[in-house]
Amino acid sequence: MLILVYGELSHMVVRAEPAQGAVLSDAQHDKILKYLRERFGVPDTVKLTLGPLLPSPVVPGFNQAAVMVADGKNQKSQPVLVSRDARFLVVVTGSIVDLPQDTPAEIAQRFHETYKTPDTLKLTVGASKPSASPAFNEAVLTMDDGKNKQDRTLLITHDGKHMILSDLYPLGVDPRQLALHNMALTGEPSVGPPNAPVTLVEYADLQCPTCARMHDFLETKLIPRYGNKLHVVFKEYPLPMHDWSFTAAIADQCAYEINPSSYVPLRTLIFQNQQLINIANLRDTLLNFGEQSGVDRVKLAGCLDSKASLSRIQRDMAEAKRINVASTPTVFINGRMIVGLPSEDAYYQAIDAALQGK
Repeated sequence: MLILVYGELSHMVVRAEPAQGAVLSDAQHDKILKYLRERFGVPDTVKLTLGPLLPSPVVPGFNQAAVMVADGKNQKSQPVLVSRDARFLVVVTGSIVDLPQDTPAEIAQRFHETYKTPDTLKLTVGASKPSASPAFNEAVLTMDDGKNKQDRTLLITHDGKHMILSDLYPLGVDPRQLALHNMALTGEPSVGPPNAPVTLVEYADLQCPTCARMHDFLETKLIPRYGNKLHVVFKEYPLPMHDWSFTAAIADQCAYEINPSSYVPLRTLIFQNQQLINIANLRDTLLNFGEQSGVDRVKLAGCLDSKASLSRIQRDMAEAKRINVASTPTVFINGRMIVGLPSEDAYYQAIDAALQGK
């Protein structure tokens, strides 16, 4: 269950019509537009339009609107709430849910009914606490299928009568600066000169098919096209639903620690052979690929078996969480997020803009 990540709020041209006192300045409009694009990784090839802002009937102090997201092929509507002082944004996933009672048990039950979660998925709601906006309290919903757990934020209206699946996004926080402040760029696997004018940081899962396509695009088109103007930094973000990506990430980071020049060749072999890898052949396959990439097999086996590089993966994942990475591949170009591989042009445009200082 994701909230408008790329199709959600990717490239939106925000234009709001004032209504019933919901007056925003041009600067506030621009701030909302910029935030939506950069926080949700919306490429410039996607058109975003924010419809008229009308007072919300259920959240005092907020206006509601529909964001139209059009990529040239499809058009979707996404409801949002914007505080009247333009300080906070709420992205409404599904709908605003009525709450007969705002107890944890009732909230979990209404979530189950609204989003039709399977009975085997255990839902646990923590105690609510005040949010940054007086209009909401917030609570953490934990979803546990017996193998993996995922936490999501629930916003509860101050009167306890309504629930929204969304974070409360502070429009005063620059997503690009947040990313740049939190990303480690030294001592990391990379290609290209560290002093290049454009730095591209990629968070990827080695078992993710789109990540494999992204890696091929990087190697065969993006890096050759920009040469020394581009510095690419690789981060590990193995997803919980994949059964071998975490172990593969450990092997890849082991390769970096043993012989840094082998990191990218090993990564390439893993991506190119995703369909041939499974739990049964994983260890031998990783050791064979490592050997082909220039890593000492005995050293790699020892590192892999002891999980000696685990702290590097944990650090990447913690870093990704701080900068709101939710899926793979997620890429930052001089701090600007792009989610997935919307198109090759989306990346060319973003890098060209970064080269121009935009």
